[in-house]
Amino acid sequence: MVRYLYVWFVLLVVAVINGALRDFTYGKHVPELLAHQISCVSGIVLFGLVFYRYVRRWPPASARQALNIGGFWMALTVAFEFLFFHYAAGHPWTELWANYDIASGRLWPLIVLWVAFGPYVFYRLSTSARGAAGGE
Repeated sequence: MVRYLYVWFVLLVVAVINGALRDFTYGKHVPELLAHQISCVSGIVLFGLVFYRYVRRWPPASARQALNIGGFWMALTVAFEFLFFHYAAGHPWTELWANYDIASGRLWPLIVLWVAFGPYVFYRLSTSARGAAGGE
């Protein structure tokens, strides 16, 4: 699991870069909610690129392992979000929980779900691609 912890740190760096891009560029010119939504969509795309790269480099042995990796990454992501942003950055709990309110347009739960299931999606895509290539 050490290699998958390493990949989670790569995801963390990608998330920081994505947030900085939002804060220093388009986030200054659009409403906060729209900036959040754009950032979530770009985060999903960027995370997909990371998943693709590392599932090809270190393929999970099974679908179960791919789901376990995603669960591991999701747990780390949620723990980091709540612990760091509350205790280090000083954000109140209510603000952190507000990010999970899809009804108000917040898309953060989609990121969390993508982190949880992205490795499985790319595992399935890679196994079906290998099967299709072997059948030709």
